[in-house]
Amino acid sequence: MENMRGALLMVASMLGFAAEDAFIKLMTADLPIGQVILVLGALGTGVFAVAARARGEALFARDLLRWPLLLRSFCEFAAACLYISAIALTPLAQASAIQQALPLVVTMGAALFMGERVGWRRWSAIGVGFAGVLVVIHPGTEGFSALSLLSLGSVFWLALRDLVTRTMPPTVSALQIAVWGFAALLPAGGLLLALQGDSLHPMDGMHWGWAVGGSVFGVLGYYALIGAVRVGEMSVVTPFRYSRLIFAVLVGWIAFGEAPTLATLAGGVLIVGSGLYTLWRQTVAMRAEGRQSRTVRR
Repeated sequence: MENMRGALLMVASMLGFAAEDAFIKLMTADLPIGQVILVLGALGTGVFAVAARARGEALFARDLLRWPLLLRSFCEFAAACLYISAIALTPLAQASAIQQALPLVVTMGAALFMGERVGWRRWSAIGVGFAGVLVVIHPGTEGFSALSLLSLGSVFWLALRDLVTRTMPPTVSALQIAVWGFAALLPAGGLLLALQGDSLHPMDGMHWGWAVGGSVFGVLGYYALIGAVRVGEMSVVTPFRYSRLIFAVLVGWIAFGEAPTLATLAGGVLIVGSGLYTLWRQTVAMRAEGRQSRTVRR
């Protein structure tokens, strides 16, 4: 029953994030990308700051100024610039398909930089996943767009963010991390405005409605994600992350008329399939280590 709840929460989380992406795409149709990042950063920072203070957690403390949180915030800075630009300038299904490579990049980074053991099967799956990314962006062909590299670039920054998160001191809470993560969007938005030579545009009620809608779905998705990993077993609930690609395809097709290309669908299947296989192999390896540990204790 707990795993079922966790799976449902994970699906709800991915639906929330897909809806957030749709609101962001609506906003970027009328407003500069930098301004959208600024607005979302301000709203997200405010929501999580209020939540943190309501729980008696400090927004400024010595542990919050150490390198792990500062580096993590910079990763949020870079990833937001790239991914929100990808949402604005490329089809939702394509941007989301590339994002599904994130668990593979995290696995690769953990093996290369954190000493985690990854066997040849998982390395092979990572290779297949990256082949899927190449299918989605199809470089060297007439249909290739350099804009597709925006989403790919954000994947590497998000992977570094997740790896750095593992080094965070236990005294720093998830809410404090979220506050500083959203706060990093403020300079990101300002920098993009300056680089693109844009100024702040006036926002009407519809624009603010989209901003609030995106923030609400983003916060709900965030909390559902936390609930999913706390309620269910990781090996059971994590595969449901890939439902985000399904939601992104449907939202892009229905709301924006972006019919997914065959390359996006085929590449998405390769990426998701390799991610599921990697997760399965990781589960098998952990169970084998657990049995070996129990045998040694006996």
